[in-house]
Amino acid sequence: MNLTPKQLKILQLIRDYRVRRGYSPTMQELADEIGVSKVTVFEHVEALIKKGALVREPNKARSLSIADGIAVPDEARPLRFPLVGKIAAGHPIERVSDSDEIDLTEIFSARGPKGESTFALKVEGESMRDEGILDGDFVLIERTQVAQNGDRVVALLPDGSTTLKTFYKEDDHIRLQPANPAFEPIRVKYCQVQGVVKGVVRRYGR
Repeated sequence: MNLTPKQLKILQLIRDYRVRRGYSPTMQELADEIGVSKVTVFEHVEALIKKGALVREPNKARSLSIADGIAVPDEARPLRFPLVGKIAAGHPIERVSDSDEIDLTEIFSARGPKGESTFALKVEGESMRDEGILDGDFVLIERTQVAQNGDRVVALLPDGSTTLKTFYKEDDHIRLQPANPAFEPIRVKYCQVQGVVKGVVRRYGR
């Protein structure tokens, strides 16, 4: 069946909504989900009904359902992130520019969300050991320049090096706190946050 991306998204939303709640969304709820007008959604729904993908009971609210025999595919969700370099979890090192990628589908068979603003870094060192971030791990970083106290961040230091530490804004400086008593905190007047850790990936064995 030849469907436009918007029409496929509408089918996915109706399917998922009915699974979660037992009834279909309204036209306005569909419009809000995909960021178009209610009129546009109505046009797409009418087209889907004509194509035989949707069924609607006359004069009944929330009655849209997927037609029998119609399989609605999930969105493609590749687990692939740009691998932009290595990050020091010991002493700061210069950030390495790297055009390689980490493809999590090669490590895990599970599917996961697409990280459009996410990149990966490979950890070197043991300064974040007590946070469960070990040498050789990959950290998944959400690209942002804003951090809250307690966030684990990638920080660009004034000398041009980068490090992975827990961020604390204190009275007259920033403290970048390791999670290993063998390492001293890094205290700087200013640093540029390049991202916040959202996940850690560790591979065991071959």
